[in-house]
Amino acid sequence: MSDASLSTRRFPIRIFLMLGALVLIGQAMYIQLIDDTYAKRGTSAGIDKITKYPSRGLIYDRNEKLLVNNVPMYDLMVAYNKLDPEMDTMKFCKLIGISKESFKKNIEKDWSNKRFSKVVPFVFKSKIAADTFARFQESLYEFPGFFPQIRNIRSYPYPNAPHVLGYIRETNEREVKDKTLNYRLGDYIGGSGLEKTYEEQLRGKKGVQFVWKDRFGRELGSYKDSEKDTLPVSGKDLISTIDIDLQAYGEYLMQNKTGSIVAIEPKTGEILSMISMPTYDPNLLIINSNRGKVYQELLKNPNLPFFDRTVMAEYPPGSIFKTIVALAALQEGLIQPNTGISCDKGYYYNNRLYGCHEHAYPSNVSKAIQHSCNSYFWQIFRRLIDKVDFYNPQQGLKEFNNYVHQFGLGQELDIDFPGEEGGNVPGPRYYDKLYGGTGGWKSPTIMSYGIGQGELQMTSVQMANLAAILANRGTYHTPHLVKGFRNDTAQIDAKYRKTNRVFVDQEYFELVADGMEKVVTSGTARSAFIWDIPIAGKTGTAQNPHGEDHSVFFGFAPKDDPQIAIAVFVENAGWGGSYAAPIASLMIEKYLSPNDTIRAGRKWVENQMINIDLVTNP
Repeated sequence: MSDASLSTRRFPIRIFLMLGALVLIGQAMYIQLIDDTYAKRGTSAGIDKITKYPSRGLIYDRNEKLLVNNVPMYDLMVAYNKLDPEMDTMKFCKLIGISKESFKKNIEKDWSNKRFSKVVPFVFKSKIAADTFARFQESLYEFPGFFPQIRNIRSYPYPNAPHVLGYIRETNEREVKDKTLNYRLGDYIGGSGLEKTYEEQLRGKKGVQFVWKDRFGRELGSYKDSEKDTLPVSGKDLISTIDIDLQAYGEYLMQNKTGSIVAIEPKTGEILSMISMPTYDPNLLIINSNRGKVYQELLKNPNLPFFDRTVMAEYPPGSIFKTIVALAALQEGLIQPNTGISCDKGYYYNNRLYGCHEHAYPSNVSKAIQHSCNSYFWQIFRRLIDKVDFYNPQQGLKEFNNYVHQFGLGQELDIDFPGEEGGNVPGPRYYDKLYGGTGGWKSPTIMSYGIGQGELQMTSVQMANLAAILANRGTYHTPHLVKGFRNDTAQIDAKYRKTNRVFVDQEYFELVADGMEKVVTSGTARSAFIWDIPIAGKTGTAQNPHGEDHSVFFGFAPKDDPQIAIAVFVENAGWGGSYAAPIASLMIEKYLSPNDTIRAGRKWVENQMINIDLVTNP
């Protein structure tokens, strides 16, 4: 091969090698002079996984007034292995507002404990207010190994409804160990109320960010162009059924009193107000450095502000229970609408007088309810229990209790709220045990049950639901506290949209409603009368072996187009007509009046209820 031919073949090879060299040189120049990715990796101490917390869902009232808001708060995280031993500890402590002793306590951990690691960031100080952190952040670069983690805590525009709304708290070890829940120690979780029931919807979903960090803990950039990062998903906003103006007004009326108010929209089962007194301002339990102290003070308060009397307290309902006795006796054909029973200040049986107050002759069911005649209801209750045979009261009680259970008594209603008790409906087994076995009791033995006393117990929610059933003439929706989700098509649980029915003929409900209307116009609840709002109601005086009897009232309005059903229970307040009835009427007037106002002619009733102090001056 000639030299010319060889030279011709070598030339393209040389060109190719030269181009390759130029590419490599250019890439090296780009890496060293322009792209700092590899420099970052060379000086990095590793990759940090940063949790991005979502915004917790907000809570609104039925008219979309904001009840629960979010405000930012910071946790200061630290990676122990990235600390600078020469950092200015005094300056750090001054900026963050802690002592040097607190610094040492917060930074030194039991490294033998699996909860802590020198290479995994942990919380150095939590619950740092935004203004404090803003001052600290300007000098954050001076303290390698420390970095912020923003969190959202709750705030409350209204100082009302703490039991309904609930509060958030830090997770415990049991919740962290349950991997299906995806919580870490220090995460916030609903601790009570709606915050607890709707935790899954409110909490949202965490996001995550992976970042390169140098050995001083400073961020060098995202890892793999953020391809593994995920964004947090905010929780759903709840629209509650609560009318916050009605709720606040009820708390105002019940100040210096112990008891509860529950109001329901009968057609839907939506709870309009759910008031437990004494109460507290929900802002007292926002997450900050004072929370633990305030919580303990509330916990030790002898008036038990944490005890939710709407669902936890179980009371004898008193005479409001007579409505169920009347309906069961009518449905069983044991009395007729015009059945009258004499009452001479009581019921005589076996040479004993069971007393009743003086009133007109109860010539029919409606009048018996109007005058709340004990004699009448004792006798028709005995007919129910003795339906099979005087010597077989067990069967009669079983059949009567079938009616009672249809009205939602004796078991939890299963409302969307934690802590609900089921009350007590005494059955044959209960009385057999109480009175020494079968044959130890007969219908006269348990007559107190027939007028809502003795062993029978109900919660305030059950009382209000009973009022809603009477308002609807035999149907109800399970009471609930959430209407839906804001800007979301998700529906509430189907069980709250289902119509439940009591198997009593509607005509009998009309008789009871007529009697309840007469209770307010000319019976034991005249203190609840409003001239332009037809109210059907019933008073009760619940016996209290430990002191003054309890004042009870339940009802609905307007009578023939019910928009609100309500139960009021005032502990140690005496007759049902003294406090419970007027308070209920003011709540009804507030809700149904065009401008949510109490008319001038009834301001004296309002002032009287507000100014009565039954806590310090019973």
